[in-house]
This record gives sequence, structure tokens and C-alpha cells, in this order.
Amino acid sequence: MPTLFRKVKDVRNYIRNLRHSAENNYSVGLVPTMGYLHEGHMELVRKSKLQNDITVVSIYVNPLQFGKGEDYERYPRDLERDLAMCEEAGVDIVFAPTDEEIYPQKPKVEINVEGISNVLEGAFRTGHFSGVALIVLKLFNIVQPDRAYFGEKDFQQLKLIERLVRDLSYPVEIVPVPTVRDKDGLALSSRNTYLKENERESALSIYRSFLIAQKLFKVGNTKAEDLKEAIKDYISRHPHVKKIDYVEIVDEEFNIKSDEVSEGDRILVAVWIGDTRLIDNWRLSYEEV
Repeated sequence: MPTLFRKVKDVRNYIRNLRHSAENNYSVGLVPTMGYLHEGHMELVRKSKLQNDITVVSIYVNPLQFGKGEDYERYPRDLERDLAMCEEAGVDIVFAPTDEEIYPQKPKVEINVEGISNVLEGAFRTGHFSGVALIVLKLFNIVQPDRAYFGEKDFQQLKLIERLVRDLSYPVEIVPVPTVRDKDGLALSSRNTYLKENERESALSIYRSFLIAQKLFKVGNTKAEDLKEAIKDYISRHPHVKKIDYVEIVDEEFNIKSDEVSEGDRILVAVWIGDTRLIDNWRLSYEEV
């Protein structure tokens, strides 16, 4: 069973003592999560274990990254289940603090990254990325990892964190890990548990629309609007699609592409399937899928 910590000072002291022992200078990998772990999280853990002596998984549903009317209260939580999965995966430390431990007072710090925080997800979820930035930087300060692992599924979040680390000179290597998908192509997400049985087929339209755009790109159509319209048209024809919040294409620096697209650019989408909001992305490539 991994060692479980609830207090900031306890996990910080434990890791500090391990790293500064006379015989070992352990490398530490951090996998930040909101819990209700799935195979996507476990892929992050496996990557961390390959590259570090100690793997720390944080489990914390951060209220600051949820807006008014979002799913903070119903977000799935099951610490016992998560601990069992961490044990099976060989996680060394789990840090699962309470709200009072992380935020003893309401924070007055807001962190925004120009060109990332307030577009796409940031435009639809006001304050979301400020909350993400604050909790991630707090975790970096608490755990002081050598490396931290983030899934490419939350591509905008990944780009935000990479930029924060670069601009603030944090001594942390950010390791992106490709999106893990179910056999049918649906990107793994804790929010998939919200989907009703008859909504899953509509949810698959996201992945299948990417394949359509990928095919167009491979045969030479590099117009951003053509690819976006093909995606919107395909997704919107499915019965349980309530709304498409956005379909956009960005480059690796998160600049939105309005004209020609190139290999390596990312398609980002946010779609409401019934009452469930799903996000996903796809890297355009000339390679076979």
C-alpha cells in the first residue's frame, strides 16, 4: 500500500528526508490528479515509475477550477478505490489533502497566462485556468518533484503548465503523455461515468470526426475552416449532442490557426453529450492512424 499523507508538512518532510538521506538522492515524479483514477492516470504513473525513484500521486478535487453551476459537487470521488489502484501500480506516496489543508484561507492570488488562460476552455469556464495554475504550482512547491506528468488529453492545461514552468523558472521537467483511449476511441476521462448508456455512441462522434479531419488533411486539404466544418457537421448529426462549445486548431505554442494548418497542429473540441461536457484533441499527422 502506498504511504498516504493528508497534511502538507507531513508529505513535504517525508519526501525531503528521503531525498536528503546520506545514501540516496532520490528522483521524484509527481502525477497530479483529481482522483477517480482510470487507465489514463495509470499510464502517467507507469511513465513516472520508469523515470524516477519515487512516484507521488496527488488526489484532490480542486474547487477553484470549477465555476458556478459546474460539476464540483457530483465529481466522482472514491479514495479507497484510488488507493487500491495506486497500490497495484506500485505508487510510493499518495497525497490526498482536504480543502482546509490546501486553502486554509481563501487565496488572493490569481495566475493567468496570456493567450492561454482566457481562450477556448478559459473562455467557457471563467477562472478555470487560474484555479488549475494555483493548485499545480502549490503541488510543485509541496512535493518539489523532478518531473511532473500530464496527459495530452487536456492539451490546453498542458500548454498552460509548460508556460508557467518556463516563465517562472520552476526546476520541474513537464512530461506530456499521449491520450489513452478506450477500444472504441473514446478518450478516457473520469467524466465518462456521467454518460448514459445510449449517449456513448454520440460521444464516439468526437473521435470519429477527428479521423475524418485527419483523412482530409492527409489528402491535401490544409484549410483550417474546412477541417473544422467537417468536424462540426459530423458531430452535430448525432442524436445526443446538445451543443458544441468550440472546434479550433492550434499550433504547439497554442496559437489559434485561422488559415493553413500544418503537421503537428492540434484540433481541440468541447462538446456537450446530454448533460456531460467532454473535451478531446487530435494531433494532425501524415502518419497512418
